[in-house]
Amino acid sequence: MLPRIPLVEDMRDFWIFSKAGRQLAELHINYESIPPYGGVQLTGTDNGFYTVEKMRFPKKRQQDTIIYNSKIIVSNIPAKAYEYVVNGKSAIEWIMERYQVTLNKDSGIKNDPNDWAKEVGNPRYILDLLLSVINVSVQTVDIVEGLPKLEFE
Repeated sequence: MLPRIPLVEDMRDFWIFSKAGRQLAELHINYESIPPYGGVQLTGTDNGFYTVEKMRFPKKRQQDTIIYNSKIIVSNIPAKAYEYVVNGKSAIEWIMERYQVTLNKDSGIKNDPNDWAKEVGNPRYILDLLLSVINVSVQTVDIVEGLPKLEFE
């Protein structure tokens, strides 16, 4: 099935959509190499302990901070970063949910995302991924907000 492309009245709007599509593709294909969002603050990274069990927010509605593990806290996360939603939840919350240690009750199999970090030789992989996704999310929202408004009939 071909993508549905809206017809625009002004050719300049077409080129704005075209440029935005290229920016979004570049951003989302290379998400792992996107640098951290500039305003995010990290505390506790000097100890070298990057193992994650389960990331969480300090309080239910306090999303400007993520407790990464018992030593590392990511703070000053912009609210805008949570506006980018993938499959019904923000990309940040998706990372938080997927990158946690889980144990299947039936099989007893442990799923530990830290194993992948060890395998690729980057103990900071999960933390760096979270920081990249925060930046990707903010940039995605900025790009989408910059698109021309279309009238659909």
